[in-house]
Amino acid sequence: MLPLIDSANPWLVGVGLNAILLGLVWIAPKKLLTPAGLFHAWILGVLVWGTVGWQGYLVVAFYFLVGSGVTRIGMAEKEAQGIAEKRSGARGPENVWGSALTAALCALGVGIINSGFIVANSQSLVPHPVSLLLLGYVASFSTKLSDTSASEVGKAYGKSTFLITTLQPVPRGTEGAVSLEGTLAGVVASIAIACVGWTVGLIDSLGILWCILAAFIATNLESVIGATLQTKYTWLTNELVNILNTLIGAIAAILFAWLWTIAIG
Repeated sequence: MLPLIDSANPWLVGVGLNAILLGLVWIAPKKLLTPAGLFHAWILGVLVWGTVGWQGYLVVAFYFLVGSGVTRIGMAEKEAQGIAEKRSGARGPENVWGSALTAALCALGVGIINSGFIVANSQSLVPHPVSLLLLGYVASFSTKLSDTSASEVGKAYGKSTFLITTLQPVPRGTEGAVSLEGTLAGVVASIAIACVGWTVGLIDSLGILWCILAAFIATNLESVIGATLQTKYTWLTNELVNILNTLIGAIAAILFAWLWTIAIG
């Protein structure tokens, strides 16, 4: 029975810890999550803690806290202009999974491989699949925080905003609009969270570079999608675009690492 108890411990810790931390979030003066958003964030937190441990949990917590803070930058002005996030930035279930579905799938893959349900052949992928999935996990959050920071800082402080496809001046908050201020904020954000992932040992130092490059590519592709497709198709919601954005970031980082290892190997 001891092995069974040991294997269950991370999940039990995740259940208890998330209940405590999200309880504190619930009673905080500033509502960062809706009631339904709290429940879904609890599910995400338990999954992350149970599969990639406290290291992965710290990365998602960093994204949540910094992302929520960035969303509230210049909130009054953005609300007056009608370009602020709904519910004054409080995250609902659609925001939780729009931001973290890709990371959750990466974490689930790590958990499945480590549990022995799938025996990973270290020669089948370059490098080991767990390392690639952990890189994808960090890169997805690096991409999402980059996107959030670029968007929110650009809407608050962007002096000149341009449509990414035509480079024509457009009002702040326009789908597909980019600004120098927002772009720089996005790069800084991607560096910050990639460094968190490196500090806790989820990625190596080269992985920081892959996360930054992947986040930059994915964030700009997200702007292209916003400028071209999102304005045409009502079913292409912000949450769905966020999933595509983080998926592109994770895949790009994994491909960079894979190709680099092949090139030097």
